[in-house]
Amino acid sequence: MRVASKSKRPVGRPPDAELPERRRAEILDAATAVFSKHGFAAADVQEIADKTGVGKGTVYRYFPSKEDLFLAAVDHGMRNLKTAVDAAAATAKQPLERIAEGVRAYLTFFDEHPEIVELLVHERAHFRDRKTPTYFVHREANMGPWQNLFRELIRAGTVRELPVEQITEVISDLLYGTMFTNYFAGRKKSPARQCEDVLDILFRGLLVETKRGSHE
Repeated sequence: MRVASKSKRPVGRPPDAELPERRRAEILDAATAVFSKHGFAAADVQEIADKTGVGKGTVYRYFPSKEDLFLAAVDHGMRNLKTAVDAAAATAKQPLERIAEGVRAYLTFFDEHPEIVELLVHERAHFRDRKTPTYFVHREANMGPWQNLFRELIRAGTVRELPVEQITEVISDLLYGTMFTNYFAGRKKSPARQCEDVLDILFRGLLVETKRGSHE
């Protein structure tokens, strides 16, 4: 009588389902460091591979070209910014506190990751033909929740009635300019102190109450 053979057990460790995503993030972290140091044109993909600890062919399996890799690195940086800002805002219970935490997280992120600012500069220099830079693609995609927050503040009578698009655009432009000024001119204050200054002007304005409206 023939005995049915047992199926063979797989030898070795089971495949790591999270490895591809983890490896991709590692390559992007290395690419961010190399591109920010050398710029897009001078950066060597081999250095990125060496820094990651993989072969150059592995890098190209994840990213078909140097251009794809660079733009993915910029996108990676913007996603990390969103994660940092969202996590900080989520710790606050009140709407105004959420705005304050978001501003502080934004300024802190770029203070701790100046290499991301470099990528934004290099993207503008080498990919000027792009319709919308990566930073603004993400800004537009992520603005909805903040506009809803300001709608809530307007309904509550906390913020005066203005188009929420106008509010978020002005605040975003202010932070964007502050980020670049900090990087190029040198920041003298901590992100926390700078956040206080921004919020003081944003929430309280420049004019004393009796003079508000006199400029119109």
